[in-house]
Amino acid sequence: MNNQNLIIFNFKSLYIILKELEEHLNFKVFESLTIKNLNDKIKNSKNYLIITQKKINEINNQFILDNIPIRISRLIEKINIQSLKLQFNEKSEFRISQYKIDLNSRELIAGNESLKLTEKETNIIIYLSQSSDPVSVDQLQFDVWGYRSKLETHTVETHIYRLRKKILKKFNDNNFILSHKNGYQIN
Repeated sequence: MNNQNLIIFNFKSLYIILKELEEHLNFKVFESLTIKNLNDKIKNSKNYLIITQKKINEINNQFILDNIPIRISRLIEKINIQSLKLQFNEKSEFRISQYKIDLNSRELIAGNESLKLTEKETNIIIYLSQSSDPVSVDQLQFDVWGYRSKLETHTVETHIYRLRKKILKKFNDNNFILSHKNGYQIN
C-alpha cells in the first residue's frame, strides 16, 4: 500500500482521527470539503481511496463508511482491504492500442462496447502486445499453448482467424492483429 492516498471527504471527525494516526499508517491522509476540491485532489493523484459517508456520483475509488461507530482497527482493516482491491483492479486493466483489456472479466473494451474473450484469446492478445516485432506461429504455439510440435498444426492460425473475425464484427476493426509473412503483430 505504498504511496496510497486516503482522501476523507466531508467527514471532519474521521479526518482528525486518521491524521493523528497517519505516521503509523500505510497511507497519506488528506481532507476535502467540496466536490471541486475533491476533483482537484484526485486529478493530481494516481493512487487514492476516498472515504465518505454518502456515495458521490461519477467519482471512482470510494469507500462509503455509513455503519458507525466502528472500531479503529476494523476501519483500518477495511481501508486496507479496499486499497488492495483497487490495486488489483488497476493491475488487471491495461491499454492495448485503442482498446482496454480487462483481465478479470476477459473483455476487450472500446468506448461503450465490449467483446467477451476466451482465456486463450486473452493470452494471445497480451502476448502479441508485449512484442514490438511480429511473433511467429511456432513462438505463439510454444509460449501461449505451451508445446512445440514437429507436426503441422493450424491451431494458432485458426484461433487468430476467429479472434480477428470477432473483433471485426464487434468493433469493425480489421487491423488490430496484423498478419505478416513472419508472424502476427498488434497494430
